[in-house]
Amino acid sequence: MKVTILGCYSATPRTLNNPTAQVLEINNRIFLIDCGEGTQVQLRKNKIKFNRIKHVFISHLHGDHFFGLPGLVSTFQMLGRETELHIYGPKGIKEAILLYLKLGNSYTTYPLYFHELTSKDSEVILDDERVTVQTIPLSHRVYTNGFLFTEKPKERKLDINAVLNYEIDKCYYQNIKNGKDVTLEDGTVISNEKLTFDPPSAKSYAFCSDTKYKPDIIPLIKGVTALYHEATFLDKHKHLCEHTKHSTAKQAGMIASEAEAKNLILGHYSTRYDGQEAFKEEAAEVFPSVALAQDGKVFEF
Repeated sequence: MKVTILGCYSATPRTLNNPTAQVLEINNRIFLIDCGEGTQVQLRKNKIKFNRIKHVFISHLHGDHFFGLPGLVSTFQMLGRETELHIYGPKGIKEAILLYLKLGNSYTTYPLYFHELTSKDSEVILDDERVTVQTIPLSHRVYTNGFLFTEKPKERKLDINAVLNYEIDKCYYQNIKNGKDVTLEDGTVISNEKLTFDPPSAKSYAFCSDTKYKPDIIPLIKGVTALYHEATFLDKHKHLCEHTKHSTAKQAGMIASEAEAKNLILGHYSTRYDGQEAFKEEAAEVFPSVALAQDGKVFEF
């Protein structure tokens, strides 16, 4: 599982900082999560192939999280894209994108599908043979969701020595990897545990975009491999969280700790601060495994 940070700062783009966007590679799937201004430039800088992006997830309709999407959709068209594109986001995102395309007389010739979200409860929005994606309802100034990406369990690994010892025909190998027991010709049942090793643990990634401190999301993300959580403010500016509905770095650490996350990535820093080390220090007071997102930084788990 790999996360490439394309942008991780709040509010407006700056010379060296980009608003929120990132690419998740999980179980041979590539997902674009949020799409602030400059995203397609950042995709090129990080050598991510446009045609591999088939699903885009938008957390909410604030500009620093989706103003890059109309341009990206149009660029796909100019590059002759034929592959379908699925866009998941709040109700209204279809109207917003199609208005751009209408006014520019630049409707796509490739299939463009919108999956508009309205539920305030967590729901599964993508479920294929490799990955499940479900929403994480958040609390911001507009309707907002985070997203939880979870690998489907991988098939078990053959213990080839055990299989050969029981003289099991190769035609049964796939069934064994799928977790089934084997019945020998004499009627003896060989349990799957004797023939296989456990597969690698399924990995998961929780993206928690703009939100105030919201501990009721903890059951949804329990035990997650990696949690990206916004950390707009330091604790000394905690009083700003209620009005803006953002979080502090320490609050992000509290969510990670209670959720028993394996790793925490902080992002969405307010540009009022000169650096980010203080964010890491504050989150580390309550959760030890903290990393700082930076534009262009890659995390592998």
